[in-house]
Amino acid sequence: MSIGFQKALQQEESPIGIEVLTQIIENAQIATTEFVPMCQDTGVTVVFVELGEEVCFEGSGLIEAINRGVAEGYQAGYLRKSMVRDPLRRQNTQDNTPAIVHIDLVPGDKLKIMVAAKGGGAENMSALRMLRPVDGLLGIINFVLEVVKKAGPNACPPLVVGVGIGGNLEKSALLAKKALFRPLGQRHPDPFYAQLEEELIEKINKLGIGPQGMGGTVTTLDVHIEVFPCHIASLPVAVNLDCHAHRHKEVVF
Repeated sequence: MSIGFQKALQQEESPIGIEVLTQIIENAQIATTEFVPMCQDTGVTVVFVELGEEVCFEGSGLIEAINRGVAEGYQAGYLRKSMVRDPLRRQNTQDNTPAIVHIDLVPGDKLKIMVAAKGGGAENMSALRMLRPVDGLLGIINFVLEVVKKAGPNACPPLVVGVGIGGNLEKSALLAKKALFRPLGQRHPDPFYAQLEEELIEKINKLGIGPQGMGGTVTTLDVHIEVFPCHIASLPVAVNLDCHAHRHKEVVF
C-alpha cells in the first residue's frame, strides 16, 4: 500500500489533496511502527480459501479453526470488535466472529488463505445492479462511476474499486469482493479487461472527489475487474469499494 500512496502523492494536483495524502502516509507509517491499526474500524473479517483437493485436516473443522484464529487475533491485538450476533437484535459477539468465509476447491495439496479486514464505511457504499445485456460496456462504466460518485467521502478515498461482471446476482458480488485481493497495479490477464480497468481509473479520478473527499485528482488507487460467464438474458455488475486502509494478508501452507 505504501507504494500506492506514494504514487498517488506524485499524481495528486490539489494542494489539499496532497496534504491529506501526506497525512495518510504518516498515519500508515505510525501504524506500522507502533503496531496499531491505521483505522479504528478493523471491520468484518473476510476470508477466501483455496483448498487443495488432496489436503486433509485433523481435529476441528476449517471454518471453526478460522473463527478461532479471528477471535484470538482480535482479542490479543485489541482490535475493535464490530460483529453483531443478529442483524436486527444487535448484540456484539465480543470477538469479531463469525468471519465470512468463502472456500474454493482447487487441484493439489496446498492451502491458501487470504484475509481482509473490511471496514463498514466502504462496504456500505458498495452496490449491485442487474443490467440488461443491451446496456453493454457503457452501462457498466456508467454504473461504476455512479457508485463511486454517490459514495463521495463516505467510503474514505482514495479507494480500491473491485468490479464483478457476470455470473448471477450473488456471483457478481463475490467476484467484486475477490477482485480487491489482487495486488495494486496488477492488471487483468485479458487485455480487454486490463484496458477497461485503466479507463475506469482515469474516469474515476476525473470525478474530482479526491483524497478523503476533499477534492483532487486521485479518487482511486486502482480498479480490479473479475468476470464470469452469465445467462444470455443477464448482465450482473457489482461494485465493491475498499477504503484507503486496504488491509489484506495471504499465506500458503
